[in-house]
Amino acid sequence: MMQMQNLTRSLLMGLLLVLAGTANAQSFGGAVALTGDQLLISRSSSGSDMGTVFVFERGADGMWTEGESFSAPDGAESDNFGRTLAATDDLLVVGATGANGTVGAGYIFERNADGAWELGWSGVPEGVDDGDYFGRSAAIDGDWVYIGSAGHRANSGAVFAFRKGDDGAWMSHSRIEQPTFRPNAYFSLAMAASNGNVVVSAPFVSGGQIHAYRYNEETDAFDYTGLLSGDEGLQSQALAVHGNWAFAGVPGANDGIGGVQSFWFDAFAGSWITRDMLMPYDGVGGALGTALAVDGNQLWAGAPGADEGKGAIYRFEIGVGAITGAFRTSLNDAYAASGGGATLAVSGDVAVAGAPSGGPSGLVYVLENDGMWRDVQILGSQSGMRAITGGEVQCEDNVAEGYDCDNIDLLSFLPVHEVGGGAGSGSGVKVNDIWGWTDEETGREYVLLGRIDGTSFIDITDAYNPVYLGNLPMTEGSTANTWRDVKVYMDHAYIVADGAGEHGVQVFDLTQLRDVDPAEAPLEFEETARYDGIASAHNIVINEETGYAFTVGNQMGGQTCGGGYHIINIQEPANPQFAGCWGHEGTGNAGTGYSHDAQCVVYRGPDTDYTGREICIGGNENSISIADLTDKSNPVGISSASYPNVAYTHQGWLSEDHRFLYVNDELDEIQGVEGTRTLVWDVSDLDEPVLVKEHMGNSASSDHNLYVQDNFMYQSNYASGLRILDISDPANPREVGFFDTTPGLSNGPGFSGSWSNYPYFPSGTIAVSSVGEGLFLLKKRQIDT
Repeated sequence: MMQMQNLTRSLLMGLLLVLAGTANAQSFGGAVALTGDQLLISRSSSGSDMGTVFVFERGADGMWTEGESFSAPDGAESDNFGRTLAATDDLLVVGATGANGTVGAGYIFERNADGAWELGWSGVPEGVDDGDYFGRSAAIDGDWVYIGSAGHRANSGAVFAFRKGDDGAWMSHSRIEQPTFRPNAYFSLAMAASNGNVVVSAPFVSGGQIHAYRYNEETDAFDYTGLLSGDEGLQSQALAVHGNWAFAGVPGANDGIGGVQSFWFDAFAGSWITRDMLMPYDGVGGALGTALAVDGNQLWAGAPGADEGKGAIYRFEIGVGAITGAFRTSLNDAYAASGGGATLAVSGDVAVAGAPSGGPSGLVYVLENDGMWRDVQILGSQSGMRAITGGEVQCEDNVAEGYDCDNIDLLSFLPVHEVGGGAGSGSGVKVNDIWGWTDEETGREYVLLGRIDGTSFIDITDAYNPVYLGNLPMTEGSTANTWRDVKVYMDHAYIVADGAGEHGVQVFDLTQLRDVDPAEAPLEFEETARYDGIASAHNIVINEETGYAFTVGNQMGGQTCGGGYHIINIQEPANPQFAGCWGHEGTGNAGTGYSHDAQCVVYRGPDTDYTGREICIGGNENSISIADLTDKSNPVGISSASYPNVAYTHQGWLSEDHRFLYVNDELDEIQGVEGTRTLVWDVSDLDEPVLVKEHMGNSASSDHNLYVQDNFMYQSNYASGLRILDISDPANPREVGFFDTTPGLSNGPGFSGSWSNYPYFPSGTIAVSSVGEGLFLLKKRQIDT
């Protein structure tokens, strides 16, 4: 997948300011809370499922693992339970904006003597109606609970206050609102409460406003204490109160650097005083103030756009009447463009930074203070993903075990956490590339499955009951990242990773898998050898006929070859040797010949000028590249070609007669091409490739890897899953089957779903990787061509 490192300010702010239907905010990590010895993380929406709050507890080894999760006692599909969380050690408030249609609901839980959460109140107060989205925000202050209803009165918004009575029952007390607000003020989109003060945002009134209130015991009502104002509009979705301090996150301030506006309540005057705009002291920021949290005398502020989208945390020391210090904590182990710090919670020496846009379904980074704050663990969730084994599940009425399908049956499924993604659903590990190996000595079939942090080996000989044999960790000292690629030559696997630092090419002797006793699996393997002529690479291409490997998309060290072909002789499999370096000048976005992926073959097509030559065809970002690499010391560029509406030329594969080339563009759907587009090229004359067809698929999902076997093309198209196309009429592909690995997602553009597939096992088993789901083993039905 293309590295999406350039988050524009406009895109970032668009994500921040979308309201109740924001998909990211409903992903895992969309709301977080620390309470007592528990970490609570919500996933308020997953397809049409009920919202869920996941409970993590710290083990004796210091790691956080998932325990019992819970949904609303009266939960229903699409209720968005967990849209917001507010917690103290003994009290938990959960909002469910999608309950009862668009009415919403709130839930107040209390911890009992056994430490379990018991429901104390649920529902909506009088006056809440359709379109209110009650539960959009929440705050706790002593024996007061405040729940926001940003959609109240045609989106004018209101806050509903609850108080615990002497009998221990929670009662609706009053409603806080601004009667002068017109529709679409979204008052209560964010709020905070402490020490009797309640501050509430109205982000779409006059560029953004914040209003303050204070409970008056004598009148048993909330007095209005003023409009909080700053130098810029306070279009804030994050507020915090600490004693007489109030803070408003303004992530769009200063051209997207962001900031936090501070205020001080003058108790003698009974009014608020505007104080400093807190800025990132390094001047970098990145939507600073997207999330706020207070613990002790420290204000925490998330900057999810910092560090090229990894995210960062800024901490400010709260003194008496002044902010006395500022600190920055980087999320060193965060994934690129995951946006850590979009949500925050802090308690003592533990903090959590949510990244609901990280990965396909959201991530949470755990930080600990051992004298210095640092991120120590990444949490994700594949909860609800269970293994499917024991027998074939046929595709009947276009469904197989809940997965949409046509002409493809499900043999088995192993979720990420059962193929090396960690014990349980809290590891945050995702999968990526996939390849296969058939042991010619035993006839057994194996899947080689890439993960962000290593490679998994699965015996799929019995495709109904696959066995995870073990893990090859990423190279010591390298960095976990989204991209890993693996290919096979002479019973050895060759593995590269992109954006991973000094990773090199790992070499693994696959024959040792023969000796693994399933009863002792999974094992932890060691690499057989490592080639260090490169550091990171996006992909590795192997021509099994010649015994040469070609790493492409090289970066971060070693001989990068401009991102083009770094050529390696692997004829002695465990002793790789450098053999050459070449890039097709004039192609790639930088003009250096950067190749994202490629296929290298001994050419047997109709162009007799190149019969028997080693021809490589690359997806070079802005064009296809055709080159003759027979002479490794003197490769020759044959031709290159672009096409209409090019966005990112990703990958392609030749027809078996080498006459046609099928190419995908990973980003064209995002940039407005209607439908998943496959570019069909006539390459019967390698010097003059001709685009003969732009085939549009049945959905608008982004395309990724495709492969050709006989007269069929197997496409992994992210959100729409595996798509099989009949290419017996080569210039006119026709879809004849599909299996959607992410039925809860719409089939639109994006990078969740099927990453790749391997259709070359002699048994006919098709192995499919799906980023946040895991490994699917499928079988194509007999299809007449």
